[in-house]
Amino acid sequence: MRQFFGMSRHGDLREAVSGLVMPQMLLLMSNTRQFEEHVRELERMFPGVPSIGCIGMSYDTQVVEDGVGVIAFLDGVSAAANVLEQVSVMPVKYIERLEKDVSRINGSRQDTVCIDFCSGNDACVLTTIYSVLKSRGVSLVGGTGDGGKVSANGRVYEDAVAYALIRNENGKVKAYKENIYHTKGDYRFVASRTDRARYILGALNGMPARDVYQKILKIPEQQIATQTFRNPFGKINGDDICIISIKEVVGDSLACFRQVNDSDVLVLLELGDYRAIVKENIQKIRSDFPRISAVFSVNCLFRYKLFSEGGYMGEYLQEMSALGSHSGLVGYGEHYNNRFVNQSMTCVVFE
Repeated sequence: MRQFFGMSRHGDLREAVSGLVMPQMLLLMSNTRQFEEHVRELERMFPGVPSIGCIGMSYDTQVVEDGVGVIAFLDGVSAAANVLEQVSVMPVKYIERLEKDVSRINGSRQDTVCIDFCSGNDACVLTTIYSVLKSRGVSLVGGTGDGGKVSANGRVYEDAVAYALIRNENGKVKAYKENIYHTKGDYRFVASRTDRARYILGALNGMPARDVYQKILKIPEQQIATQTFRNPFGKINGDDICIISIKEVVGDSLACFRQVNDSDVLVLLELGDYRAIVKENIQKIRSDFPRISAVFSVNCLFRYKLFSEGGYMGEYLQEMSALGSHSGLVGYGEHYNNRFVNQSMTCVVFE
């Protein structure tokens, strides 16, 4: 199989797909102003080709911040695309669509992946989707787009998740998650005074969350929203830790980008040597895949900002491109199987 990436910095979709012939699956990443127009135009250009899309930045060896990017899979894939609606209320209502597509693609753990673009309520969405994928061992990689909109097969949806099932007919696939943080000290907190709907974390071990965070890190309140780049929270999930980014201060509470529940056990994280971690992860992928056709990844917006501020983003994309054809989305939250995480990178590698 092959992966195509095309882009236009000024939003010209025809420029972005120049040279693309007979795609078998399409991923669209557009800007807020042109998203709906691009969805319709892409369907006119490639009628009947399965597609999903969202509002967001895209990249291969460089980042397209405010234009349009198109990723296509071709020459040896089977694919299906669809949408689950009403994700804030009851996404399971539409689960039969996914069940039928999974059966039709007839994928397996070894050769199939689900890529999703979501408009929100990610944790519930992932639980719903993975209830179907788990029985076949199919991995999921995806992320949250901007603007509360996604697209599937030429139509725009709000309050929905668009998904693409892709089966590699000539090799295996495998999903990865990259975490550049580790625990800081032996801090361990029990969350309380949470507001699940607003992603509010009110208290840690019975003390106001804002005060606890400030006291440990010795920072002023106005620095909290950017300090999360270096010191997010982590939620213990079995033998893994799901990263939780801080969005803003709300009174003496902290608003986060991921839901926190009463009695969740949290830890404080700190930034590791991300250059070394990236190299180590690339080496692992090389070890698992001597022959690579394509890599699709989702990088968190906060990783993008962190890497850019450190002068590393260009180098990072060059290092990833050395694996082979690499492209992806800058997301507002990352998906890995049934887990919704922040400040991470998830990717799928195709043999």
